[in-house]
Amino acid sequence: VLLLTSAEDLDCIPGFQQKVFHINQPAEFIEDQSILNLTFSDCKGNDKLRYEVSSPYFKVNSDGGLVALRNITAVGKTLFVHARTPHAEDMAELVIVGGKDIQGSLQVVDSDRPERSKFRLTGKGVDQEPKGIFRINENTGSVSVTRTLDREVIAVYQLFVETTDVNGKTLEGPVPLEVIVIDQNDNRPIFREGPYIGHVMEGSPTGTTVMRMTAFDADDPATDNALLRYNIRQQTPDKPSPNMFYIDPEKGDIVTVVSPALLDRETLENPKYELIIEAQDMAGLDVGLTGTATATIMIDDKNDHSPKFTKKEFQATVEEGAVGVIVNLTVEDKDDPTTGAWRAAYTIINGNPGQSFEIHTNPQTNEGMLSVVKPLDYEISAFHTLLIKVENEDPLVPDVSYGPSSTATVHITVLDVNEGPVFYPDPMMVTRQEDLSVGSVLLTVNATDPDSLQHQTIRYSVYKDPAGWLNINPINGTVDTTAVLDRESPFVDNSVYTALFLAIDSGNPPATGTGTLLITLEDVNDNAPFIYPTVAEVCDDAKNLSVVILGASDKDLHPNTDPFKFEIHKQAVPDKVWKISKINNTHALVSLLQNLNKANYNLPIMVTDSGKPPMTNITDLRVQVCSCRNSKVDCNAAGALRFSLPSVLLLSLFSLACL
Repeated sequence: VLLLTSAEDLDCIPGFQQKVFHINQPAEFIEDQSILNLTFSDCKGNDKLRYEVSSPYFKVNSDGGLVALRNITAVGKTLFVHARTPHAEDMAELVIVGGKDIQGSLQVVDSDRPERSKFRLTGKGVDQEPKGIFRINENTGSVSVTRTLDREVIAVYQLFVETTDVNGKTLEGPVPLEVIVIDQNDNRPIFREGPYIGHVMEGSPTGTTVMRMTAFDADDPATDNALLRYNIRQQTPDKPSPNMFYIDPEKGDIVTVVSPALLDRETLENPKYELIIEAQDMAGLDVGLTGTATATIMIDDKNDHSPKFTKKEFQATVEEGAVGVIVNLTVEDKDDPTTGAWRAAYTIINGNPGQSFEIHTNPQTNEGMLSVVKPLDYEISAFHTLLIKVENEDPLVPDVSYGPSSTATVHITVLDVNEGPVFYPDPMMVTRQEDLSVGSVLLTVNATDPDSLQHQTIRYSVYKDPAGWLNINPINGTVDTTAVLDRESPFVDNSVYTALFLAIDSGNPPATGTGTLLITLEDVNDNAPFIYPTVAEVCDDAKNLSVVILGASDKDLHPNTDPFKFEIHKQAVPDKVWKISKINNTHALVSLLQNLNKANYNLPIMVTDSGKPPMTNITDLRVQVCSCRNSKVDCNAAGALRFSLPSVLLLSLFSLACL
């Protein structure tokens, strides 16, 4: 191959061949008259060459000639010409020698305007907000800028020029004057939507899109000032390849570029990659401004490794009767410990017909915690063998399966323990009359030793006997009474007496079992009824001779209680003084047949219950006959306690209401 080049090609430097030009300020720049010629080359043919001038009243023709767009008398001290192609960009400075020191100005020339007329400028940027940016020389028509313009704030100003007479009356116009702010590349690309975090599944095919990153450039989107190109500046870590990812230079899409085999989370040094992404304007040319951001890419785990037991067989021992964790089963899984692809789920698939065992996963270690949940019996089986499998919470990927190492065998040895004897039944229940004679046999308890292989003997003893009523034969377990049983005892609850017995085997050390005896006591009529109250008052001149309402109560149960029979024991009391009348089954009224003198009287009341045989009780009712004068009750002379008759009657009536 013969490559022909010229010396010009070898020496070509992209840009303006001359960077600074000096121009003498003429009296007037004439429209379309050439001012100077600019030479620019991108060394590649100047395809799509564009020029921009800092003043809107000049342009550069395609041949590089600088001309005015209209007649201009003043432009300031400096102009700038910006040239660019897709391959190069440069700027030239034009120094106006003798030019006035103004921030961008132009001259509005109107040769036909009347004498002594003046120019007036209006519009946004002059007399409308933002005010004062532009001003005009009313005599010469020179429009100037008072401060720096920012295209990103306002890109175009619509102004109006008119001429007025000395009195301010409009002579001509208004004529629109459009001021276009030419964009300069003064804004860097900015990534505004961070943080940028992407995820890609391990083993994903080459070309998988991970995420999109886009930047913003405030410059003119119609120019290359805002035309962005993206690239990856740095990748950390750089293993197993320094180029794990690629970014589309125009769209900003980040995709994988390595083979699925290299995108293996379990073999990567670090499953997290950080990329420094650069956005450059000017379509990526070296002269463009840049902005950077960090993209974090996580390589997500998929369940491509099955869990495996660390060994095929595990051993465990447990005492009979005990419950709880007996062994921790260990597994290995290369997947991500924070995902369901790593978390293990255990299942007992054989050897647990009685559901005595359960297995749960330790969430921190992923171990299988095998527990006894129903106590084991050495005498039934001293050994148990369980087959356990382990799986992941998440399903495996299609090309991976559970192998033989995902099952293990657990051998469990049950240790013999001296267990306490067991009463049967428990509780033991008997029913007896409460007046059962001392020495009567209630029952013979029965306790058996679960340690059937040890042939132990059992002895019995009383553990709790609150009233001290019982005795037990230590050899044969016969329970008899040592006192009369009383249903009305405070140790009896709702007619039931509770006692506890011990059965102690001959093991070393001995083991003890506890049995409960419930004795239901049947009532007999062994309690006489009693009356209340036992004191009453009455006035010596009372017109109502009722003395008191008596009530009766009995500790026994029906039918050994009411209806009660009330009588006055007549052998000690005159018949024509006192009277007792039945009110209901539990109450009676005591009254006088005549007034009595002030004194204390004892009235023997006899009350009888309905038991068979019945029981009778005689109680003295103390009646105080008092002097009642002027609403005052005086019982002092009677030498008795002072109770008013109305209060006794009220108490008795209240007792009746509660029945």
